[in-house]
Amino acid sequence: MDYISTRAAAKKWGISPGRVAELCRLQRISGCKKPGNQWLIPSNARKPQDARDSSTQAAPQITLRPFLKWAGGKGQLLSQIGKSLPKGLGHTITKYAEPFVGGGAVLFYILSRYSLREIYISDVNAELINTYRVVQQQPEALIQELHRMQADYHPLDPGQRSSYYQQKRDRYNQLKAMPREGISIELGALFIFLNRTCFNGLYRVNRQGGFNVPMGAYRMPAICDEENLRSLSQALRGVQIVCGDYRASQQFIDSNTFVYFDPPYRPLNQTSSFTSYSEQEFGDEAQIQLAQYFSQLDQLGAQVLLSNSDPKNTNAQDNFFEELYQGFCIRRVWANRMINSKQEARGPVSELLIANYKIPRPRR
Repeated sequence: MDYISTRAAAKKWGISPGRVAELCRLQRISGCKKPGNQWLIPSNARKPQDARDSSTQAAPQITLRPFLKWAGGKGQLLSQIGKSLPKGLGHTITKYAEPFVGGGAVLFYILSRYSLREIYISDVNAELINTYRVVQQQPEALIQELHRMQADYHPLDPGQRSSYYQQKRDRYNQLKAMPREGISIELGALFIFLNRTCFNGLYRVNRQGGFNVPMGAYRMPAICDEENLRSLSQALRGVQIVCGDYRASQQFIDSNTFVYFDPPYRPLNQTSSFTSYSEQEFGDEAQIQLAQYFSQLDQLGAQVLLSNSDPKNTNAQDNFFEELYQGFCIRRVWANRMINSKQEARGPVSELLIANYKIPRPRR
């Protein structure tokens, strides 16, 4: 019997390679096999019937979890974002773009539930994008590195852990500063190690671009999530992963595309600012430029959703986003966030979802 790759099957059936791999894992493609790291599909296999109802959402097939903790990540808002996705996603809307991918919570939510023809993700953080590419292309080598670091780190006492963490952080910054071609497995593994062991999963750099977050106080942090990394690698196959400015996504986006923007949030106050996420700042002028790009994509006919902070948490008179996105749909949703340096200030705060299509009013 002749066999074809997941990529060839994806092209034949008009779906993503990641979706083909999911169908293989779920044993929904008759005769498929996996002799190594890649699925093989009988050349005469038929595309399985799509298990979706008459609405736009596919029945859940596989649960994908982000491989990173991420400050400001969308894990808390996924259910509300899920209810705010455009009608037709996976049917008439066949492409997805996420130009500020960050920790990827929304990306993996969508990959878990929808069959899409093309997917594009990007970020200006070169080391983050390197890590996504390592997960996509070299999962087994990455898992081996993470297992080694986890085995080294877990038995250490607090003082030894601090020393080990500092060594890994120094090595990460050394590699970060070096020119490189292609992907770096070591750099990707260090990125995940530091993310899983640093304080609150923050990613922050100093003015010289060096990662400077201190170690967190976790008893047994899960540094290597082996099965999830393998599932993510399969789901990311065929996804365009780009390091660059969000505006580079315009070459990918058309009227068949859903775009989700999760830019660095506009700070509610000085202590809530986490915009030193890369060497590039993202102030009010950058927010204005993003709103202009949002309008350009609206004119292209793309469906666009954006999340950001709600200034009215701290200043009821601040209409920055209402004025910036006048004429678009603005909804307030709720999440537990720290909005100043005091622990007692952690609690439900409103955030904004802004779309160029109608989304329902969420309940608090």
